Order: sequence, then C-alpha cells, then structure tokens
Amino acid sequence: KGVIPHTTPLFMAGVRLVPAGILILIVTALLKRTQPQTWRAWGWITLFALLDGFAFQGFLAEGLARTGAGLGSVMIDSQPIVIALLSSWLFGELIGLWGWLGLGIGVLGISLIGIPAGWWTALAQGGAIAFHFNIAALFDNGQWLMFLASLSMALGTVSIRYVSRHVDPVVATGWHMIIGGVPLWVMSGLWESQQWQQISPVGWLELAYATICGSAIAYGLFFWIAARGNLTSFTSLTFLTPVFALILSHLLLAEVLNGLQWFGVALTLISIALINQREAMANIGPKLISLFRGQQAPPLPVKVEAEGP
Repeated sequence: KGVIPHTTPLFMAGVRLVPAGILILIVTALLKRTQPQTWRAWGWITLFALLDGFAFQGFLAEGLARTGAGLGSVMIDSQPIVIALLSSWLFGELIGLWGWLGLGIGVLGISLIGIPAGWWTALAQGGAIAFHFNIAALFDNGQWLMFLASLSMALGTVSIRYVSRHVDPVVATGWHMIIGGVPLWVMSGLWESQQWQQISPVGWLELAYATICGSAIAYGLFFWIAARGNLTSFTSLTFLTPVFALILSHLLLAEVLNGLQWFGVALTLISIALINQREAMANIGPKLISLFRGQQAPPLPVKVEAEGP
C-alpha cells in the first residue's frame, strides 16, 4: 500500500506476478518437478492464469488504489464464503447448519463493509434509496473492485483442483503468474505512464518484499495445500489476514473505519470462524442434550491408523 502513490496499479500487479512466477519455476526446476506435458495441462494453466493471475491481481491493484489496505484486505478475505459454496457444489464438501449460518453472517458482514453508510441510514429511517447504475462509476469503486478480486481468486482457488490433475500444482502456480502477469504489463504500457520513475529505493524494497514473500512463497504454499486439503476449512484460515492488516494499517497508515464497517469486519471474522469450526460445532448439540438428560455423551469415533506389517 505504501508504494501505490508512487507507481501505477497495473504495473505493480505485473511486478507482483511475473518475477515471482520466474522464482517459483527456478525452484521447481532445481527440485526437478515435472513441467506441463499436454495441451490439456496448458489449457487449465491458462484458465488458472486468467482467473487468479490476470483478473485477481488486476482488480486487486486497482481496488487497493481506491480503498484502504485494511478494508481491502477484509474484502479480499471474504473469498472463503464463495469457496465454501463452490466446494459444496463441485466437490461435495459438507457445509452443514453451522456452515450455512456462517455464510449468512458473512454476507451481512460484507454488506456492512461494502455498502455505503448512507444507504443503511436511509433504510433505518424508512426512506427510499436512489439507485443510479453507472458501469464507469462502478468500476471506479474500490470496494467493488476488491469484491471482484475476491471472486476471481475464489474461482482460481477452486480451479487448482482441476489443474493439479494434469500438472504439478507448484509448477502450475509459477506458470500462471507469468501468463497472467504479462498482459497486465502490456496494458500498463498502453494505458499508464510514469510507472517506476517516482519509486524510491524503499519503495523498490517494498515491491521486492511483496513479490518474494507475498507472491512467490505465499502463492506456492497456498496452492500446494489447496490442491490437497479441504478447501472450505483451509481457505477459512485466511480470516487471520484482515486482522493483521487492520491492525497494521491503523498503526502504520492511520486508516480509520466507521462503526458499521467495524461491525461488518467482526461479523465477517465470526462467519469465517464458524465455517472453519462447523464440524466441531455440530458435535456440541448432542453433548448438551446428553448433559440435560443426565447421560454421558457417547464418545466420538476415533480413527485408528492401520499398522504396517
């Protein structure tokens, strides 16, 4: 966020992708991981690049330029709500009562964060809300762009399950960053100016940190785990990100949220926690019923690992 005033969004998005993708591919080559072998593999990588590289980083960079880093982080990390729905439909992952409750609370939380406070005031006073649909104004709204970034990353995260059937997920992560990042640089060259002339040495260090730690390392680990674990539970752990982002943006960037937005942040974090702990919460009901009846709750089944010969 600190370097944004001194560069341009699309150029910064490309910097976060292309060098990081090259670093990941160098590491995978040293580890002798298999490169894509078929046209189907390249097709899935290209779709992955379009969703999680080009669209996500493009919307993210443009959105960050129009909203605060803390608020933007909360909008981005609403993606587990979308991933939970997609994982339920596509992979049969169980959401359950507590999961659905978490999703509902999450929708309310995101609404409180993204919808202008004036709309809520008008609704509370029984007034009418005037809707002026303007595509140009919509895509100049930081919260809307961050929501599109969140949706793009959610779709990209779900697609890694299909990508990993045809190519190593870490290799695919490296290639998708390059394929998705190059068009962003092309668009930057066509539509932006003064991309790097105003960046200070500290700004370049900030970009290097974002590229190496925030992209290469974080992306590689994220999609390696996403290709194997439960998507709904795993991606819910990203609720920690906005907590750190809000604290740091308040301390370092002096960003301030209004009361409704803070309440929305709290609801969003509660919703993601409910989604992540839905299976444990589902076991509370039977235990309470047994306690009220004066009976001991039956022990939960324990998975026994098969012993080797």
